Amino acid sequence: MTTCDLTFDCTGVQGDRYAAGPTLLFRLRIGSAGARVHALALRCQLRIEPARRGYGDGEAERLGDLFGERSRWGTSLNPVQFAQVPLLVPGFTGSTDVELPVPCTYDLDIAATRYLASLEDGDVPLLMLFSGTVFTGEDGFGVQPVPWHKETRVKLPVRVWREMMEQHFPGCGWLRLPKDAMDELLAYRSRHGLPSWEATVRALLAAADGPAPARGPAEEPALAREGAR
Repeated sequence: MTTCDLTFDCTGVQGDRYAAGPTLLFRLRIGSAGARVHALALRCQLRIEPARRGYGDGEAERLGDLFGERSRWGTSLNPVQFAQVPLLVPGFTGSTDVELPVPCTYDLDIAATRYLASLEDGDVPLLMLFSGTVFTGEDGFGVQPVPWHKETRVKLPVRVWREMMEQHFPGCGWLRLPKDAMDELLAYRSRHGLPSWEATVRALLAAADGPAPARGPAEEPALAREGAR
């Protein structure tokens, strides 16, 4: 059986304008030197390599909670896991071009998102590592693993990530709260008839500096009491 030697190259990346949530599309060119590929069950791991770019003072300050002070970056600027996604590639001979969809989150508790949100411009250096199974053969049918050493580097423009997030969360940030705090916040919003979460948070912020909104018949929950201190 002829060994199938695969090559991988990323030729570009853009946001998916038609996805239900934030999604990046990485354009991959896959080559096969050897037997015809009947199908390719691919797994791709994406890592951010922060040591491969420079940072302004503002960026360094925002990245302090991830990597510490700039003086420590010689040892603390370690790779950050970005995503791990599967892709089923149809059969091809020679080479093929496919798109790899990578869903993204705006959860700032996720290290990769916090890193991306801290950057002002330039590119994000990514390493794409491939594994999986290739189904191949000219006259018959064979199964081979995709070698673990298969990889390629790509630069993700910060502008592309920001435009994608702005499409789905225009002018917004994201905050994750424990369920009990969220239940108290919802109760506070309902009791005071506040029309939106923005109005709810602004009411709590105003209460911290002045009189709180009128209380309902039930006792105000702990979150609201905390905001009024």
